[in-house]
Amino acid sequence: MDEAVARAHGLTPRARIVAQALVGAEPYYHLDGPVQSTAKVLEKAGMKIGDIDIVEINEAFASVVLSWARVHEPDMDRVNVNGGAIALGHPVGCTGSRLITTALHELERTDQSLALITMCAGGALSTGTIIERI
Repeated sequence: MDEAVARAHGLTPRARIVAQALVGAEPYYHLDGPVQSTAKVLEKAGMKIGDIDIVEINEAFASVVLSWARVHEPDMDRVNVNGGAIALGHPVGCTGSRLITTALHELERTDQSLALITMCAGGALSTGTIIERI
């Protein structure tokens, strides 16, 4: 939602989208989608993984996070800090909203700025989004 529209409705903006990316992974390697969408969204934003304060990565399968971490080498203390889909659930059709909401709440709770949200979207698709708390 546009900031002016939000304010006109009495809402206070809490975050902005810095960059978004969507990738189609090779179907044989479809669980590596978050690896590719992370690389693409970081490039679009002109950032490195070390610039990110919080990472929310959907892992309906634990191997997704392990594969992603092997490639991107994040500080794992910043990844799924409150648990991931295995612990919190993987609501079909709502996962992206849950991940972004979880990331925003954690940014506010810890007074940090940037979050990366990435997930498999089914059919070998993956999204990556970077948000900034405002």
